Amino acid sequence: MIHIKYIHHVAILTDNYLLSKQFYTDILGFEIIAETYRAERDSYKLDLAINGLYQVELFSFPDYRERGSYPEAKGLRHLAFAVENVESAAAYLKSRSVAVQDVRIDELTGKKFVFFLDPNGQPLELYEI
Repeated sequence: MIHIKYIHHVAILTDNYLLSKQFYTDILGFEIIAETYRAERDSYKLDLAINGLYQVELFSFPDYRERGSYPEAKGLRHLAFAVENVESAAAYLKSRSVAVQDVRIDELTGKKFVFFLDPNGQPLELYEI
């Protein structure tokens, strides 16, 4: 057994680095830990923290390829973030011109959640704790 302790990071690939950097920092409020430009790859790597605890790695590569995405395709379905109030968080995103789906109730837990997309079409979720 390997005794995994927690998720260390999630890596996201973008085709528009500056737009994605602005979205994850200015709109979602992630903290920048480090920003690295790798000339040999013509690639940026942005390390982001959520309340200083978890890390999202945002990458840009000039030779990216579109990933086929369907609602029930195999692979990462979505990335979810915990919030205290889904409705106020959704209202904030809307005020920043982010398209947000209707708030729903998880039939198993009774908790509220909502989906939206990052600038690259990556499905993101806010889940009420």
